Amino acid sequence: MLHLNQQQGSSDGVGGRVGEGEEEEAYKILVMDSPCFALLAPVLRVGDLRRHGVTLHLNIDKARQQVPDAPAVYLVRPTAANIDRIAADAAAGLYASFHLNFSTCVPRPLLERLASATAASRSAHRVARVADQYLDFVCLEEGLFSLTQPRAYVALNDPAAAEADITALIDAIALGLFCVVATLGTVPVIRCARGGPAEMVAAALDARLRDHLIAKPNLFTEAASTAVASFQRPLLCLFDRNFELSVGIQHDWSYRPLVHDVLGLKSNKLKLPERYDLDDSDPFWVANSWLQFPKVAEEIEAQLAKYKQDVDEVNQRTGGGRDGVEFDGTDLIGNTRHLMNAVNSLPELTERKKMIDKHTNIATALLGHIKERSLDGYCECENGMLVDGTLDRNKLMSLLRGNGTKEDKLRLAVTYLLSFETPLPSDLEQVEAALRESEVDMSAFQYVKRIKSLNSQFAAASSTASKVNIVDWAEKLYGQSISAMTGVRNLLSDGKQLAITRAVEALMEGKPNPEVDNYLLFDPRAPKSGTGQFRGPFREAIVFMIGGGNYIEYRSLTELAQRSQTTKQVIYGATEILNGVEFIQQLSELGQKAGLGGVSSSLPPQ
Repeated sequence: MLHLNQQQGSSDGVGGRVGEGEEEEAYKILVMDSPCFALLAPVLRVGDLRRHGVTLHLNIDKARQQVPDAPAVYLVRPTAANIDRIAADAAAGLYASFHLNFSTCVPRPLLERLASATAASRSAHRVARVADQYLDFVCLEEGLFSLTQPRAYVALNDPAAAEADITALIDAIALGLFCVVATLGTVPVIRCARGGPAEMVAAALDARLRDHLIAKPNLFTEAASTAVASFQRPLLCLFDRNFELSVGIQHDWSYRPLVHDVLGLKSNKLKLPERYDLDDSDPFWVANSWLQFPKVAEEIEAQLAKYKQDVDEVNQRTGGGRDGVEFDGTDLIGNTRHLMNAVNSLPELTERKKMIDKHTNIATALLGHIKERSLDGYCECENGMLVDGTLDRNKLMSLLRGNGTKEDKLRLAVTYLLSFETPLPSDLEQVEAALRESEVDMSAFQYVKRIKSLNSQFAAASSTASKVNIVDWAEKLYGQSISAMTGVRNLLSDGKQLAITRAVEALMEGKPNPEVDNYLLFDPRAPKSGTGQFRGPFREAIVFMIGGGNYIEYRSLTELAQRSQTTKQVIYGATEILNGVEFIQQLSELGQKAGLGGVSSSLPPQ
């Protein structure tokens, strides 16, 4: 795309150097809308753009000066407003030529609108190319992506949501997943639980893929020639957030989830107020982001000690100081035999020092929050409830009445509610009283409490009209059958494996398993009759969470791929990547919409 949609003879990837010669000298303008800026931000920096000949990157919605001798590459969403702006730019002759790239497929009416406008202004000759790029998702790293669809959980579980709005959101999610598989170049086999948003998205994506595969050639034609065997196709596992609610709420003690939860990591960027990039260009982040925080602090100290040792060694070889002073290049005197080696080591030492300083600042900021909010206590208490099934009542009540934000206390209380199928009434009353004392909005707590109450009624009901009515109402109000929320402890294996990881592992193995045997299967390449559908085993999987994902699940799925005896690859994605505060806010919003706000401990009438 950045090379005007021409094939390149050699390329080292998005960040690689362009070939020598004419293409490197040809400069161009990159014009994007705000969503496409967000799309490119995690994968391309300004330096990368310049290496690909992009001298300016501009927002389509802002005033731009004319550069009549330069070609322009547009990357925008296919909207009427963007089409009109492009037509206006062409009519004004802002650029020498227009190479139009849309993040998804352009509807025919919009193409006709563009053609009519450029023809009327006699500027159609300036439009050199129009391409559908199918890039309507944000790739945060090699195995992680987001559709950046905010508040999808609220939209899909809002009892007042219009059917048309839910259908539009389901279609948007299916389109985003279509872009993902089109980028991968392969048609997946789709598995999902029955009922709820997961089945709706699976059906919509299956229909979209079937319609696309009718045309020859299509986006998957070339990939099909290289992947002739069905077992080489990936498995796409779709889950709804209600499948395992607690993971989106709990506190975590690992470095990356802590930075995301406490410091607000967004799109691999962090502001402290210094701005930092935390991605695969940072070797310390790659190597240590999944370690528990105390281990990360130890590693920072070890890296700093190694840096000082290397500086001392360089200074000693060049006749400099021996007291571990900073190496800034001013001590390069004395033994000239080592002068060149010292000069060559200066850039590497400087980069190491910058990396150490960055993570020292991040760890210091985290430590301040940990001490102020007693986050280590929250992690320990929640882990005991979720994994071990044990409750330290004194610890629980001390945290609810002690340090921590209101969101911290609410998350702990909801985790407690989800950890035990039948909490003792006396314990429940104490938890609610502690929340009221801290003036916590209990909408989220009451919302989850109502879900558990409905689930208990569902389990106890016989096969009568009473049961049918409860299930129908629950599915309308909460989006899907809620039997998966009986108690999170039951969803965790003895190995502390998350329920989603256990389900994905079973689906990839393709063997009979009571936990996933009733999952639906959609194979867009197979006849609709269902004959010839392939059930595994699979070496590659795409796991997608509808309603918001998190780094805890991503870590668990990454560990699944790493510990497998056979080579496996797992890609994790979600409608958006949420931390615990953001998700508990969505639960609170749903509780308020359902009239469950306030601090009353009694359930509303059913």
